[in-house]
Amino acid sequence: MRISIIIFTILAFSEVATCQFTRQDTLRGSITPQREWWDLNYYHLDISVDPDQKTIEGSNTIQFTALREGNIIQIDLQNPLVITSATYNKKSLNVIKDGNAHYIHLDETLQKGDIRNVKVNYAGMPKEAKRPPWDGGVTYRKDANDNHFVATSCQGLGASVWWPCKDHMYDEVDSMLMSITVPGHLTDISNGQLRGVDENEDGTKTFNWFVNSPINNYGVNINIGDYVHWRETYEGENGPLQLDYYPLKENEKKARKQWKEVVPMMEAFEHWFGPYPFYEDGFKLVEAPYLGMEHQSSITYGNGYQNGYLGRDLSGTGYGMLFDFIIIHESGHEWFANNITYKDIADMWIHESFTNYSESLYLEYHHGKLAGDQYVLGTRANISNDKPIIGPYGVNARGSGDMYYKGGNMLHTLRQWVNDDNKWRVMLRGLNETFFHKTVTTQEIEDYMSEALGLKLKPFFDQYLRDVRIPTLEYFQHEGNLNFRWTAVNPDFDMPVHVSINGEVLVIEASTKWNKMKYQSKIENLQVDTNFYVSQRRVR
Repeated sequence: MRISIIIFTILAFSEVATCQFTRQDTLRGSITPQREWWDLNYYHLDISVDPDQKTIEGSNTIQFTALREGNIIQIDLQNPLVITSATYNKKSLNVIKDGNAHYIHLDETLQKGDIRNVKVNYAGMPKEAKRPPWDGGVTYRKDANDNHFVATSCQGLGASVWWPCKDHMYDEVDSMLMSITVPGHLTDISNGQLRGVDENEDGTKTFNWFVNSPINNYGVNINIGDYVHWRETYEGENGPLQLDYYPLKENEKKARKQWKEVVPMMEAFEHWFGPYPFYEDGFKLVEAPYLGMEHQSSITYGNGYQNGYLGRDLSGTGYGMLFDFIIIHESGHEWFANNITYKDIADMWIHESFTNYSESLYLEYHHGKLAGDQYVLGTRANISNDKPIIGPYGVNARGSGDMYYKGGNMLHTLRQWVNDDNKWRVMLRGLNETFFHKTVTTQEIEDYMSEALGLKLKPFFDQYLRDVRIPTLEYFQHEGNLNFRWTAVNPDFDMPVHVSINGEVLVIEASTKWNKMKYQSKIENLQVDTNFYVSQRRVR
């Protein structure tokens, strides 16, 4: 989940600037030769979780197709978990460990098109999360009745912190079965649809969840607790959509009231972004022992059954108290993160900037355009402009936390440039249709938006994603002309801007060169439309 108060943004994202990347960072963050030659088809994660001992034991069966000749696959699993064996047709395979990367040597050289299943057995005590979801791992808590309350969260850190997988975002598994065994008095809630529950002789239960759609690794989750369940049906753009709710039993009354916001959320986001991307897998809202996370079809929630962000308005405008931040933000990620997914975490803005802006769009849909505009403008107080939004590639490193608030304001600024709300909405929906269930790069998103909007946007994205300077409109009046230009920008930056001059609203076509337009009256007051994330300066 990637929403944060300013203190967290400064702490978490400052690490990238000072970090010296290691070989392990490259093995984790790049498409290595041992990853590149094969394509994921299917996982069967079959594990037992012991909350008392804080251990996990089980296996992941990995089905894949060879894209070319090869015989070594890289599977990732983080210490202190241990791969105990890897087998194919019950025959043991050689496993060479290099930190968190494990190279499994097949007993044959595969050719293009060959399909194989490798079973990886593992066990141990996974890393316990310290500040979930930002410092991920497994979270262990107790509810009011002293029942175990356990959940996973692992974006950035990686799913390999709790299960063995091909832990890189570029290759999503096509479908997945999760068989999660827990103490018999507890329930596991995971992704997709529940196929059935097995009651085992030792008193445990195994919950079998099946995911029909491609899913990214960090989107896979387990939630173990004393849950209550109810369901409703939402008549969406693609027909009936199953909505499932899983709060702790002790919080059912509060949840039934607070979670009524799910249906209005679906209405707003299907309007702006197109049909919910996972009709087959349904939508679940699941209480978790941390703030929340956008696990695909299994959104986790820990916002205390209150509006705002833990009861706070991140915009400082009052509009942030009109909705439950975690329900809206994390659900927005179903479109931007789970449907459209970055290939490299350096491009995390694709998830966070659009989802940050989804909060404003939700407000606009239900409370009017002024509410949406004022909300996104209010979040500017949280922008640091410390370093570029896009991070270094190939080392599992994200860029500045400005990908949230600055990213949202970047999109809001672009919307003003477009100045056509229907075209803007068609573009947003087109993104989700064009990149449906796909992993993408920043370049692909930039190219699509440029074509869909009919604008040359490379300088715009270079400025807001790869630069920390705020575009500044310089201007002066001389001999009956208004003279103006952009400064603090890259040389090719060229964007029209709406201004109010003595109360008259105009559009001026500004570039890095001095331009002028006739304006005979004395300019008493010039104000750039505040919906543009820029600054202004009168120079004479």
